[in-house]
Amino acid sequence: MVALWQVKWAQTERPGANMKEAGDGRKSASLERFPVQSRANFVSDELGTILASLVEACPPRANISFHFDGKLRVHIDVRAVEDVTLVEAMLPSIGAGMFHTIKRGSTPGHAFFHRVSAFVER
Repeated sequence: MVALWQVKWAQTERPGANMKEAGDGRKSASLERFPVQSRANFVSDELGTILASLVEACPPRANISFHFDGKLRVHIDVRAVEDVTLVEAMLPSIGAGMFHTIKRGSTPGHAFFHRVSAFVER
C-alpha cells in the first residue's frame, strides 16, 4: 500500500503568514496522512461478471471486448463462420436476456475474423 502524506502548514494570527516561525527564524509545519478513500470497483466488478459468463459460453479462442459510447456493447470475434452462428444462438440465453440487438459483421483490421456484436442491458 502506498502511503499518501500531506503537509499542513500552521496558520498564525498575522494575515499573510503561512507558517509559524520558530525562535531561531525557522518555519514549522505538520505532516499528516491523506484520508484513505475506499475503492469503488462496482463497474469493474460488473464487467468482470459479464466477461466471465461470456468466456464460459463462447468458443475457446473467441476474442471478447467491450465498447462504450453512451451504451455498452460487447464484441465477440471468432475465426470460423460456424462459431458465429453458435455465438448468435447462445447470446440471448445468457444472463436472463441481457444481450440484445445482436449483429454480425467483419472485425476491423482482421480479415480472417468474424464479429458478433450486441448491446448489453444490465
